Parts: sequence; structure tokens; C-alpha cells
Amino acid sequence: MSVGPINGQCLCGGVRLTAWPRKVEMDACHCGTCRRWSGGVFLAVPCERIEIADESTLGLYASSEWGERGFCFTCGSSLFWRMQDGSGDIAVSTQLFESPDRFLFAEEIFIDHKPSNYEFAGERKRLTADETIAQFNGMQEG
Repeated sequence: MSVGPINGQCLCGGVRLTAWPRKVEMDACHCGTCRRWSGGVFLAVPCERIEIADESTLGLYASSEWGERGFCFTCGSSLFWRMQDGSGDIAVSTQLFESPDRFLFAEEIFIDHKPSNYEFAGERKRLTADETIAQFNGMQEG
């Protein structure tokens, strides 16, 4: 069941979107690709869908054989990760939303790829790369 819709935007406001979060939770991805793309750990809200008001400044980058990343051509903001075929949830940057603190920090993925120079406090589900991929494959099959 989704929560929302809620509105968000990039730094310059060139990309505005409406998102339907699956739950009032956010996740952190520590994979090397997310860290390079976002300039740090990628904090994201799993959304069942998004609608983009104006795609004229929306850029898409195929970051793997199956996934793509959305960004703003104007300001460079990291916006979302999604499957190229449109299946599954869309991981939308938590920081696009007006009140990112509304989301409970629920899960960290690719925890075995996290550099040793930072650590998040608190207890939450933490998955290795293998566990993350297995979970992801299970969602794709179900």
C-alpha cells in the first residue's frame, strides 16, 4: 500500500515530481555506484511510481544492464534509481522531499561495500550485497 502522493524537486526546481512512497521508510545504499553518483551514501524512499511534471531537464543514465538513474541536467541533482524496464519500485532520493525527516531510517543495503570511515547510529536491517541481490531477485519473481 502506498503513502502519498508527495511532491519533491531537485535543487534548481527544474525537475519536479510527485511520488507515491510504498511506505514511510527510507533506505541507504552503500554500493560504489550509488556513492559515486550521489556524492555519498544514497538515501532513498522506495516508491511504487512517480510522475515528472516537466522532463525537459531530466537526464537518464543507464548505470547497469538493468538499472538507470535520473538526474537534473541543470543542477546535477541525483533524483532516482529505477529498472530500465519499468518493473519494481523506484528509489527516489529522500532529500527531494520538503520534510525528509518524516521517513523512518529502516534499512542499509550493500553494507559490505560501505567504506570504514563512516557509520550510521541506531539499529536497522543491514544487508550485504549478496543478501540485497537475493532480496531484489525475490521481489522480481514475486
